[in-house]
Amino acid sequence: MSANQDVLAGNEKIGENRRYPIGAEPIGACVSFRVWAPAQDRMTIVLDEGQTFDMRRQHDGYFQIEVDNLRPGALYRFKLGSCDQLAPDPASRFQPDGPTGPSMVVDPGDFDWHDHEWTGLSPGGQVLYEMHIGTFTAEGSYRAAAEKLPFLKELGITCLELMPVNEFCGSFGWGYDGVLAYAPTRLYGSPDDLRFFVETAHKHGIGVILDVVYNHFGAGDRFKDFSPDYFTDRYANEWGSSINFDGPNSAGAREYFAKNAAYWIDEFHFDGLRLDATQALFDEGDEHILEVIAREARRAGEGKSIYLVAENEPQQTRLVRSLEQGGYGLDALWNDDFHHSATVALTGRNEAYYHDHQGCAQEFVSAAKYGYLFQGQRYDWQDAPRGQPGFDLRPSAFVHFLQNHDQIANSGRGVRMDKLASPARVRAMTALLLLGPQTPMLFQGQEFGSSSPFLYFADQSGELANLVRNGRIDFLRQFPSLQDNSFVEWMPDPAQPSTFDRSKLNWSEVDASGHVIALHRDLIALRQQTPAIAGNGDVDGSVLAQSAFLLRFFSPDPLDERLLIVNLGQDLPVMSRADPLLAAPSGTRWSVGWASEEFVYGGSGRRPIDLLHRWTLCADSAVLFRPVAVAPR
Repeated sequence: MSANQDVLAGNEKIGENRRYPIGAEPIGACVSFRVWAPAQDRMTIVLDEGQTFDMRRQHDGYFQIEVDNLRPGALYRFKLGSCDQLAPDPASRFQPDGPTGPSMVVDPGDFDWHDHEWTGLSPGGQVLYEMHIGTFTAEGSYRAAAEKLPFLKELGITCLELMPVNEFCGSFGWGYDGVLAYAPTRLYGSPDDLRFFVETAHKHGIGVILDVVYNHFGAGDRFKDFSPDYFTDRYANEWGSSINFDGPNSAGAREYFAKNAAYWIDEFHFDGLRLDATQALFDEGDEHILEVIAREARRAGEGKSIYLVAENEPQQTRLVRSLEQGGYGLDALWNDDFHHSATVALTGRNEAYYHDHQGCAQEFVSAAKYGYLFQGQRYDWQDAPRGQPGFDLRPSAFVHFLQNHDQIANSGRGVRMDKLASPARVRAMTALLLLGPQTPMLFQGQEFGSSSPFLYFADQSGELANLVRNGRIDFLRQFPSLQDNSFVEWMPDPAQPSTFDRSKLNWSEVDASGHVIALHRDLIALRQQTPAIAGNGDVDGSVLAQSAFLLRFFSPDPLDERLLIVNLGQDLPVMSRADPLLAAPSGTRWSVGWASEEFVYGGSGRRPIDLLHRWTLCADSAVLFRPVAVAPR
């Protein structure tokens, strides 16, 4: 494990024995405590047994002390100045009684890792799977989730993306309102249970990245008591007070989050991060905090390949450009454009933020070739330009999906896409997702057609619970179909345990879902075993009709080329087409290699297709063609 002793500019060296600049760290027979609290002139460690230890003040508002004869498992809190109300450690490694209780000393070296040969994740060739530990199994624990990993391995998943697991208030929630960024929540198990989950994934050849929230703290945080300089009012933030990354005395906040990125990779062996809502990480300084986070994360990997993904609503491609190109050095961006077009194609509705997407063939061809659909042109929903150019980016720089936690919940009823659209069209769109050139991502349960909704849930009480529920209603009112007062009465209450329980996967459904599992398993296998697709080779495409299109995957070896034809409308007769992309490579003819309407996938059967004669593309279907050699004429 690395020492991670470097601190950000403006801070002093903190000693050769500490691993991180903040938090409690066992060192030999003592525990070293360090905290940033420039708002206080005195800081005291209070152990659970009642012993107290005054900390010594250091440079730039840091306090530190070493307490002898203290072991992992010891509980402690901070006394801030003369305030009688004790506070947990902002960099606590575990909160056994929740975010307001005492912090626990944890020794990361106590876990016996066996994944030393694991080399990490490269940006290309991944198939992602987003999961929420609390609803992934009935038990809602790391250990229970680990038992399902062989199933995901057999499916072909290469990387898990865990929704946030840091400590938050209440007994259930999505995790995006975290209170303590370094403490894995006690709700899913111990820190070593999380380490066991990551190691088990590596044992099965699956990487794991963690969703982290660095744009705000959730309700219940005490950070202003340590320093109001954690926050700034110079930027508006729809989720809470913005973090101070570029204002006066911002070094402590920058260090807190930059080192947090390193911490998850170093001490839990995560293979990377998914950075939430990066547009709300405001920084006009010389070195953007995202650049620092990326550097710290990669350094913590100690030579392993670290995979960094960002959510970014304005679609700023700068995030995935190299430092030499003026970028921040991340690897990939979530692509809402693809999702929005897919949703409109599947449901026929383009209300609210789907307003600018038509779900037509041209959009899918453009998404396959260029990733983002909006790269700087006018976006009517916001009445402003949206996006930045990304024509030169590799397909792996974009993550495509049909479902994710936000978008399922934003359907109002939390209903999954396959329950809102025809099965045939869902199969065709799934083929486009899993065979398309961009990095595909599934959401938990999608692979077996889970009937469980995924609702918005947050365990709050009193006035805060009312604020959360009313805020959710107000957000969803942008959809005209959800403006009726009957929806207000019907919408599941986020604070009710039943809302959380309904969102849990029902794994007994797997036994009756062989056709859906086969669809996903076979498509992922095709993706991974076909060089022209797996290798992110050159892709071109063209429109056959308003709802039909083709994608041509080129390869140096003509026999490796592929042709994917997708129809999201009615039967399409084809007599001839003045389009060279339909022509087979020299010395070959196209032969059907895979079709979405095969009976094994629950389809209705497919017509025979010979592209050298008149043919008909079945409604709501996808067909993958491969070239076969023919005798010279």
